[in-house]
Amino acid sequence: MSANDDRAETQRTWWRYPPLRNALAAGIIALAGFALANFGLISDGTERFFYWIAIPLGGFHWAREGIAELVREREVGIEILMLAATAGCGFLEMWDEAAALVVLYGAAEGLEEHAFHRARNAIRGLLDLAPKQARVLRDGQEFLVAAAELRPGDQFVVRPGESLPTDGTIVSGVTSLDESAVTGESIPVDKGPGEKVFAASFNGQGSVTVEVTAAFEDNTLSKIIHLVEEAQEEKGRAQAWIERFGRRYSPAVLISSLLLILLPWIIGWGVGEWMRRAVVLLVAAAPCALVISLPISIAAGIGAAGRRGILIKGGAHLEHLGTIRTIALDKTGTLTKGKPRVTDLFATDGDESRLLAFAAGLEGASEHPPARAVLASARGRGIEPQEARGFQALTGAGVRAEMSGSIWIAGSPALFADYGHELGPLAERIRALQEEGKTVVVVGDEQHIAGILALQDTIRPEARRVIETLHAMGVRTVMLTGDNRRTAERVAQTLGIDDVRADLKPADKVAAVRELGVSGPVLMVGDGVNDAPALAAATCGVAMGAAGSDAAIEAADIALMADDLGKLLEALRIGRKTRRVSRQNVVFALLVLGALIPLGLAGVVSLVVIVLAHEGSELLAVVNGLRAGRVEAE
Repeated sequence: MSANDDRAETQRTWWRYPPLRNALAAGIIALAGFALANFGLISDGTERFFYWIAIPLGGFHWAREGIAELVREREVGIEILMLAATAGCGFLEMWDEAAALVVLYGAAEGLEEHAFHRARNAIRGLLDLAPKQARVLRDGQEFLVAAAELRPGDQFVVRPGESLPTDGTIVSGVTSLDESAVTGESIPVDKGPGEKVFAASFNGQGSVTVEVTAAFEDNTLSKIIHLVEEAQEEKGRAQAWIERFGRRYSPAVLISSLLLILLPWIIGWGVGEWMRRAVVLLVAAAPCALVISLPISIAAGIGAAGRRGILIKGGAHLEHLGTIRTIALDKTGTLTKGKPRVTDLFATDGDESRLLAFAAGLEGASEHPPARAVLASARGRGIEPQEARGFQALTGAGVRAEMSGSIWIAGSPALFADYGHELGPLAERIRALQEEGKTVVVVGDEQHIAGILALQDTIRPEARRVIETLHAMGVRTVMLTGDNRRTAERVAQTLGIDDVRADLKPADKVAAVRELGVSGPVLMVGDGVNDAPALAAATCGVAMGAAGSDAAIEAADIALMADDLGKLLEALRIGRKTRRVSRQNVVFALLVLGALIPLGLAGVVSLVVIVLAHEGSELLAVVNGLRAGRVEAE
């Protein structure tokens, strides 16, 4: 089935869904035959004719699926158990009960499948937020074209009250955009020339011209929908175990039913009563509620997260979210805004402009937030960076490059100590700046230190609330940072973080995550390239502010599209609720099986009652599973 077919299917009302429509029609026919016969208007033979029409009509869809699975995969599914039960009823001339079984099972299966498709594909509704047409600029004129025809390099105009058809970069104009379709964050964001914008963002004010950076099928919104749908298809460990159990359990039920018929016949006890009990066993022991208990919850949970701008890359990661009791957080860009500014300059020779020129030359090729702060400070003072060659990133420590015929280095005080430099009188100044919560960058060549720069970042306004809420949820928090211990401890103390690991290189972060993982599942939250190894080492790796970054979206287990730490709380709540609902469904399904099987075998209840109880439990499991997608903010 194509994506468009899936989408159209989810938009159908339930009575237009073929399996449900057929089950409804079969039910009407069967009830008509039953009623007419009971009022004496038709004979028993004519009544059977009504049932013979209803049974193939109501069972066509699920019987075809069961037979195809048996032929193609050599597996006995639940449909085969129901088909065998229907055949048994026919053999015993129980045509009214056979019709009831077919109609009720078909209706339950249809409702379950319809609900599952809606849960799995609900996020596709986001595509409707992106307009199907765009105003493209060509030779200074506006032309209305289909959004699907847009290609990178094209320019289009978006006016107030309109949505963006695809991703791009603003060329001219200033506006305020609601990016909630992508990031889940409803607060409008001010955007201007040179800034990235995303498909389906709503333009609140100001007309802007945008240059296309991604075709419609490749834009961020389409990627989100594709990744969510893929994730909903992936199975967690619990779901995979239940499916393996079902593949062994269903054949065992079928064999048990056959033995229930054959053994009494061999012994000479007769066939009729025992065949009736065998048919009841086929229905009572079918694990419908158990098999659907996890997939519906996982599909609902992942879909709900996707609509909130939280990409969970598979059922296993959603399962892990529900078990997390320790969270490791990077500092810069995660607990802080990641936009530091230069607050202090000290040149050993008194020439601050020269110091800043060399520092900007070293940082020119780096994407790390402190590097951008140094470049911004140089531009603000009108200082041109020194020309640098042979740039080399000293991962987690600093940078080096050749300038003015010498090798220059910018990095932490510890890096210079490793190179054999004596900090001398600068040590006290560095210590004082670090105690103020500032990050110190030392600049120099291989012979001497040219000076120091101090940078300070701003703690995210939501960070303290997030940490307090995590503690209330019983989660331990640990900061892992490459920054100096004094700065890290100052931030940790402000936020109330439980533990601090500072002065860490990427390999040290990996070791710290593995050490924390000894006591249980660990979730790592980060935003930079330096965090990638630690994100991979954690039970779950969460990338912050992934919108617009293909690398972050692809690499992380979980991606928070918005640059909002509060989304982490939503992700944890969805994970915990999904786990809770899934466990409820599994326990409920096992209790139902434990009750129906002995009741059916004992002959205490009729087949129709067993069918009603069985299908009712299946629908209750579906309804409860859908609750995983409804998570209220706390």
